[in-house]
Amino acid sequence: MALPAMLRSLRHHNYRLWAAADLISVTGTWMQVLALNWLVLSITHSATSVGLGLLLQAVPTLALAPLGGAIADRLPSRRVVMAGQTAQMALSALLALLAAGDPSGPMGLYAISFVSGAVTALTSPSLARFGMEIVGPEDLSNALSLGSVLSSGGRILGMSMAGVVIAVVGVPGAFAANSASFAAVLAALMLMRHRELHEVPKAAPGERGVVAGLRHVLRTPWLLVTLGLAFVLGSLGRNYQVTMAAMSDGPLHGGAGGYGALSVLFAVGTVLGGLFAASRSRLSLALLPVMAVACSVGQMASGVAPNLAVFGALMLPIAAAAVVIDTTVSTRVQLDSPGGLRGRVIAAQGMVGAASGAAGGPALGALCDLLGPRAALVLAGAVSVTAALAAGAALLRLHRKGALARTGPDQAPPALPRGPAGRRMAVR
Repeated sequence: MALPAMLRSLRHHNYRLWAAADLISVTGTWMQVLALNWLVLSITHSATSVGLGLLLQAVPTLALAPLGGAIADRLPSRRVVMAGQTAQMALSALLALLAAGDPSGPMGLYAISFVSGAVTALTSPSLARFGMEIVGPEDLSNALSLGSVLSSGGRILGMSMAGVVIAVVGVPGAFAANSASFAAVLAALMLMRHRELHEVPKAAPGERGVVAGLRHVLRTPWLLVTLGLAFVLGSLGRNYQVTMAAMSDGPLHGGAGGYGALSVLFAVGTVLGGLFAASRSRLSLALLPVMAVACSVGQMASGVAPNLAVFGALMLPIAAAAVVIDTTVSTRVQLDSPGGLRGRVIAAQGMVGAASGAAGGPALGALCDLLGPRAALVLAGAVSVTAALAAGAALLRLHRKGALARTGPDQAPPALPRGPAGRRMAVR
């Protein structure tokens, strides 16, 4: 029976394995995120200490992502992914043992968080490259879209299960469950049919190394515009965990319950955005500034929302647009970059995401404290609208000059040979 276009990636045997493993893995990840934050908070009684742990996981991406990209463009993706997932499994198991020993301070937890961030930085580009090997270029955007839906579902499921697991068996049980979830990913990798993988070209000898990747990014105008817009949106337009909390605690008077409800609505919006992106046959660069303007205007409107219900209703389209933006950027970065440099371009995208998160959270928090959350949302939204319009104008000029990339699902390059080769589409 033919699958709907929205689910076309599921016709691939390998992707069906990967999708099931993805859901299990993301669920485990969010169980660990909540358990780790709770454990650090219970030890230190300091929200700042929790933030430091999150920062320690993000810092390695800024330092090691270029090396991870070079690894992705040179070594077999499947082997790198298996090594990374095995390492993360061991680190989660170590967290479980450390938590079972009733730690008196957070330093051991911080150390494991830092190492986990380093493993992620070194293997994430290979994980992303492996996504194309699973489904091929024609279904990549659909696979990324479905991956965002699975990630949202896994996030909701993991956050829900974490509370139950911690209450029943304690924090170590949540870490142990996450460690076990990596077994699903490793099993999926081993059960994949090698003959159905789509080979992606590796870097030529003269194209290897971090410098070659950086040179390509700096010499590709459409890529600079895209990553620049992604940075602005990721820093000022996307840190809703900060602004939702500030609005709920402040002018909307929603309290902790209101913040929880807003978080659920935001997650539902991400599912809707993923389904919309999955239904489209192509995600073009032209869609990027349009969705960016829509998301940013919604952000400005949320700043003047009269009550919690209206603010929550605005979270749905804002979150949906955010997912479409992310999926479009990821799709174009992968499909419109040379195969031998793709891992390093993906790494550059990862660095932009890490930098925007690291810069945006404190910046929006400071704006909320200085101007109030309403003014912060309106101001940040206005800056994001300006950036989106500027990016749209720049992309239009590049299009008229013929300087945009020419590849994609509807302008596909010659078919790559199929055969043995050797994600996260978004596992971690």
